[in-house]
Amino acid sequence: MPPKTGPTLFLGLELATDQLRSSIVDENLELVGVEAVDFDSELPEYQTQGGIFTTPGEAYTTPIEMWVKAFDLLMEKLSKNHDLTKIKAIGGAAQQALVWWKSHPNSPLQNLDPRLPIHVQVTSQFLSIPNSAVAQDTSAHTHALALEAALGGPDHMAARVGTCAHASLIAAQLLRVREAWPDIWSRTGRVQVASSFLASLLCGGYVSMGEAEACATGLWSHVSATGAASGTPSHWDEGVLEIVGGNREEGRRIYNWLGDVDISGGRRRLGTVSRYLIDRYGFDPDTIVTPFTSDYLSTYLSLCPSPSDAVLSFGPMDVLMTPAPHFLPTRLFHIFPHPAQDSSEKRRYVAMLTSRNADVPRALVRDMYTKSWSAFDRLVAIVPPGGSIGLDDKLFSFWLLQSDSHPLGHVKGIFRFETGVKVNEFRDLRANPRCLLESQILSFRARWSRMIATGVLGPNAGRSRNASTTPSPISNQAKRPSSTAHNMGLPFDPYDYNPLPSRVLATGAAANFPSIANLVGDIFNAPALVPTTQIDAAQIVPHRNAPPPGFPARATLGGAYVARWVWGKEKGTSAGTGRGGFEEEVRRLLAKRWATAGGAPLRTNINAPGITSKTASAAGSGTSTPYGGRSGLGANVLVEVDEEEVEELDSIRQTNYGLGIGNAFGDGLSGASRLRTITGSTMDSVLSGSTLGDTPSTAFTTPDLGSMTSPNPAGTGDTSTATPPQSTTTLTPVTAMLTSDAELQMGLAKVADPDVDAFMSYAAIVPEYCRLEGMLVKGLV
Repeated sequence: MPPKTGPTLFLGLELATDQLRSSIVDENLELVGVEAVDFDSELPEYQTQGGIFTTPGEAYTTPIEMWVKAFDLLMEKLSKNHDLTKIKAIGGAAQQALVWWKSHPNSPLQNLDPRLPIHVQVTSQFLSIPNSAVAQDTSAHTHALALEAALGGPDHMAARVGTCAHASLIAAQLLRVREAWPDIWSRTGRVQVASSFLASLLCGGYVSMGEAEACATGLWSHVSATGAASGTPSHWDEGVLEIVGGNREEGRRIYNWLGDVDISGGRRRLGTVSRYLIDRYGFDPDTIVTPFTSDYLSTYLSLCPSPSDAVLSFGPMDVLMTPAPHFLPTRLFHIFPHPAQDSSEKRRYVAMLTSRNADVPRALVRDMYTKSWSAFDRLVAIVPPGGSIGLDDKLFSFWLLQSDSHPLGHVKGIFRFETGVKVNEFRDLRANPRCLLESQILSFRARWSRMIATGVLGPNAGRSRNASTTPSPISNQAKRPSSTAHNMGLPFDPYDYNPLPSRVLATGAAANFPSIANLVGDIFNAPALVPTTQIDAAQIVPHRNAPPPGFPARATLGGAYVARWVWGKEKGTSAGTGRGGFEEEVRRLLAKRWATAGGAPLRTNINAPGITSKTASAAGSGTSTPYGGRSGLGANVLVEVDEEEVEELDSIRQTNYGLGIGNAFGDGLSGASRLRTITGSTMDSVLSGSTLGDTPSTAFTTPDLGSMTSPNPAGTGDTSTATPPQSTTTLTPVTAMLTSDAELQMGLAKVADPDVDAFMSYAAIVPEYCRLEGMLVKGLV
């Protein structure tokens, strides 16, 4: 074994839907390594698409054996390219899924032979269900509703287990297996969430899940600090277990399957790496394994949001998360214990709003109304807010292809409204992309305001907007009087920006689109910031949620940061580490790195094809050309339009579909000059260049556009001067605007500023949006 010299390193893993990913950071959280295994391309024998199987009945599954083989491949890559003796701690995250083990006296992960890979020794014969349901699976939704009814309705269920029925509830998956496959049920001996399964592969035996993961099952009763002081700790709810199991005895079996839960807050180690990993790959025997959590929460941890921030993660399921000081469960949102906090800290939580109708509707609208993502982005840019120039004839659409979160859990279908009346299709088809995006973001806007009213975010509804380094441009405006009369029947004032987040930290492929970033900023009246790792990755492939080779995934960084934090806590304050909570420690380490590096941005990639520098482009430097400041909605700009794109947009306008489509927007696309008039609030998006010719989209993964040329055609092996990959379609993604040093040192860059007039325009249509949503909930349309 080589001598233990050199920098101390920390490894973060993520078991995602389509890949098993890893990132390595040093003591100052600087990126030093990235490796990944792509399920579809590197494990083609499993014949997955985007890492999953789709089957009738809204079932989406993935083979567990593929995960194990991917783990072997990833360990081989890590051991080949990195000195694993330097890794002192490992953290990680995983997608939502269950692993069903057969009854066995000992864990199959114990006493593995280091001469053989794990997938040869731990095969599907040890699993009672070889293909596990993933988060996209909705086949157990009826069972979730039945469980909710048995617990007295959504409010009673939320008060009892912290969540109400939703399509991928783990308790519902357990209930479905018991009712549909009693033979599988009878031979099961252990059930693990995917994050605990991944940690178990490292530790060589079953490990317990964290409390944040337990709260997502619908079986866990979390007790706040007040309740815990009275002697009642958080626990598995035996009454709910009995309902799911069918009787008390089976409920006790489920209790034993799930095992104990780590309620320490994520501060302590799960264990150390197994003897198998030490002997086969050369890990240090003292390497610790820290608590793993869900991929969304790990992404949240990597961004270290302030109390007034919101984290908006776009993907197969869009998720909006924000810090919460109180545990106040309701049907309006999910709430989880913060996954990285010391037991001595005051309890902190993460409030979460979700939408299952995310990437799939966006990809479907793209295929139905445009030929490319670049045309999709431009079409959103040229259409006025609300789909119409007029003030009283705004267009609305609801794309509810899957059962979604409250209040739309029982509503499915595609619904469009013009002048408040349901229509089969808009008179101008070009309104569809923008109206879809507006509906998705307005839904979060409205649900955020309803969440604020519960008090879960604390008594200070203003959320300390001035605490942000990027103040709101209308922060000095006089506040409107707030009352139901002024609010047109809403329980909140849509014009009041104070309860809204001061910043939106966005991740996921959709955040790479200038039009979407601008929409987020305008609707929330807050600057939109994106991690610099994602901004640089978007310059190569802007259309996929998976990062390109050489770029880290945010969830892997979150796992590595937790590993560094727990290791620092165990090392002790005498060495100058481990001080304060997780966020405080991460900010301290990044500030130290910033000072030591002389203000150099965080490294964003490791030998990524097409990137000549590993460090992020400085905001506003010209290397990463920023979009300029935006003027008001009334400012008109004339922009040359590519001939090919004009033909596509013209074809959209001229296509009749039997509906008599007109040229409602008057955007000047016809005529010899090929000029169009756009508004200042959408100018940034339109300035992006484009050509056409994508491949069709696929479910749950934003499609890759065109084939990529070899990053090193000469075959020299030197990637530092590699030719940037080319694609048949060019979408100019977001780039960094002028950003404060405080944000840059955290690895964030601003990509969109809010537009005052646009915010007011959207505030004006929030009441109508909520009215139409209420009609759908009540089944009136």
